[in-house]
Amino acid sequence: MKRLLTIPLLFFTINLSAGITMGDYKNRDDVDAFVSRMAETTDYSVDELVDLFSQVKKQEHLFERLDRPAEKELQWHQYRPIFIKEKRIAEGVKFWRKHENLLKQVSMNTGVPEEIIVAIIGVETFYGIYKGKDPVFDSLVTISFDYPKRAKFFTRELEEFLLLAKEQNFKPREVMGSYAGAMGMPQFISSSYRSYAVDGDGDGRKNLFDSIADITASVANYFVRHGWKPNEAVAKPLIAVTNNSVAELEPGVKTSYKWSDLTRHGLASKHRIKDETPVALVKLEQKNHAEYWAGLKNFYVITRYNHSELYAMAVYQLSILIKARMKLKE
Repeated sequence: MKRLLTIPLLFFTINLSAGITMGDYKNRDDVDAFVSRMAETTDYSVDELVDLFSQVKKQEHLFERLDRPAEKELQWHQYRPIFIKEKRIAEGVKFWRKHENLLKQVSMNTGVPEEIIVAIIGVETFYGIYKGKDPVFDSLVTISFDYPKRAKFFTRELEEFLLLAKEQNFKPREVMGSYAGAMGMPQFISSSYRSYAVDGDGDGRKNLFDSIADITASVANYFVRHGWKPNEAVAKPLIAVTNNSVAELEPGVKTSYKWSDLTRHGLASKHRIKDETPVALVKLEQKNHAEYWAGLKNFYVITRYNHSELYAMAVYQLSILIKARMKLKE
């Protein structure tokens, strides 16, 4: 019995020892080790993986974009105009009108407002127009093995992508997306796709590229799974009174303060907020002054999609403008 068991193991080792001998990632011990591990623990064969990795073209243009994301490089007065535009609002209304019954049903089932779902899709891909032009597999390989700062995270995403490709019957080399490997109309990264995508149209697939039912249900599910509070507010604008001590507070997206903490430091709101309400202090830089908001639980949930207060505020404000335009046309 022992002798029989050693035969396939020896054969497997010989096959693997050849490694990747072609392409931009040939003769890389770290890549060969990854291939070995994936072949041992998944349904991929060594030959499949070697063939895939032998065709990878290193995406060196990604490094500058990874080093300089807009959310870290820009201030609010620069970031907002990128997303809050008349055309994006108008197209959001058009998208909502076209899929009104579907969006209403998804919202009723999940408690996530239609305007938030629409705004996310609008910010991410302009309602499906810009889904990304980078090859997802090549991008993930490049970042995993040649960008040490994010290697751990993206190596895991590379694993998730390969598993996703098997599950959804993708051809890994044909999937296009963002420079960081986000895919489809809602721009889910591979781990999010596997964890949060749902089959909204009941056809047995989770298609975030073409199925509006799957796309809208998956965006809503993402928010539900991250703790969206139905019928609750997202954020409230604040007023800094004279002689305030706001500088003593730490801005952020986590609801680590109570509303009473903010009022004690000289912040006020035209909206009624209970003293014990958990809030985040959101600080947005305008050209000549700082703008303050109270970020509530749902604001934090939006930042789970993209960990930036600028992103979350752009989504929120776009959603308000789209909803207001929808009401004008009722």
